[in-house]
Amino acid sequence: MKILFTVGGSQATVFGVAPLATAARNAGHEILLAADEPLMEAAEAIGLPAVSITPERMRHGQDSVTASGRLDALLNLAEDWPPDLVIGALSHVPRLLAAHREIPYVRQVWYIDPMGHRDRRAVEELRPELKRLRLAELPDPALFIDVCPPSLRPPLAPDAQPMRWIPRNRQRRLEPWMYTRPEGRHRVLITSGTRSLMLDTAGSSLRNLVDRLTGEGAEVLIAAPEEAAEKFGAELGDVRIGWIPLDVVAPTCDLAVHHGGATTATTLTHAGVPQLITPDNGYGKAVAQALSGFGAALMVTPQQLGPGQDPDEAVAAGCREVLSTPRYAQQAQALAKEIATLPTPSEVVHTLETLAVT
Repeated sequence: MKILFTVGGSQATVFGVAPLATAARNAGHEILLAADEPLMEAAEAIGLPAVSITPERMRHGQDSVTASGRLDALLNLAEDWPPDLVIGALSHVPRLLAAHREIPYVRQVWYIDPMGHRDRRAVEELRPELKRLRLAELPDPALFIDVCPPSLRPPLAPDAQPMRWIPRNRQRRLEPWMYTRPEGRHRVLITSGTRSLMLDTAGSSLRNLVDRLTGEGAEVLIAAPEEAAEKFGAELGDVRIGWIPLDVVAPTCDLAVHHGGATTATTLTHAGVPQLITPDNGYGKAVAQALSGFGAALMVTPQQLGPGQDPDEAVAAGCREVLSTPRYAQQAQALAKEIATLPTPSEVVHTLETLAVT
C-alpha cells in the first residue's frame, strides 16, 4: 500500500505524523510525506522520505489562501506517485485530493480544542476548488485518528480512533545529565518549542524567572534552537540551554514551563510531567485549559494578574505551587498511564490496511 502523509505549518506537524508514518513503513508499506519547503529539513532529520510541495510555510488560517497552489502540487505529485490512502491533519486540501482520486482519506489531529466551527468555515472556503474538481461535497474522513487522551477531549468531540502519542523529535549525542535526574533538587524545563518566543519577546521575563528558580535551588534547563542559545546563553548564568531532545529529558523533569504548543504539551504529558503554561495564542490557551482543568497543569496569563502584579513573580509563584503540591504530579502521571493504554501506531496501521482494501 502507498500512503501519502501531508503536513504544513510548523515542525510540530512533522513530528506529529512521524510515529504513524514510521509504523506504516515498518509494516512494509510505502510512505511519502508532502511538506512545505521549510519543513523539509525536519523531515530529513528524523528519517522520513519527504517531497516539497510549496516554497513557503503555510501559516494558521491560510488554508483557503494557499489552497489552489497546494492542491495543484498534490495533484501533480499523485500523478507521479499514486497513493492508495491520504493522511492529513488540520488542512482540508489533502481531503480534496483523496475525494478527487476516490481513495480513503484519514485525518489525524490532537482534538483538544473544539474544531467544528473552524472546519465548517474551512470547507466552505474551499468551494472554488470543489467546483474545479467537479465535487459536490467533501466526503467525511474514512477514519479520524485522535492522539488526545480521552480524559482531555472536549465535550461533543467527534467519534475517533484513539492512538497513543509516541514522542518523536530531533536527536543529538546524549550526555548523562539528559537521562538522569539531579540529586537533591528539582529540575525545571523551560521551552517555547522551535519558535523561542520566550527568548525573543521584548522585555522577556526569562532571566528573572531563571534567577528566581535557581535562587530557590532548582536546576533549570532551557530547550531552544541553537541560535537562541548562542544569543542568550551567556547572560543566563549556570543554565543548560540549547537543543535538548525533549523525549529523553522530559521523564527527568519535575516541572515544565512552556507556551502550550501541541508537540511540547503532548510529549510532556506522555512523560507524566506537570506543566505551567503561559499560552501565546488561542490554541495554546485551549491546551492550557484542558490540562489545568484535569489538574495536571497550571495556566498563567496576563488576564489573571491583578493591578500592579508582577508577571514574573506570578509565573515564579506558579512554579512554586506546582512543585510543592503533589496533586499536579499525581494528575500528570494519571494522564501518562491513560496514554499508555491507548492503541499504538502499529496497531492503528492494521485499521488503515482495512480501509485501503474496502
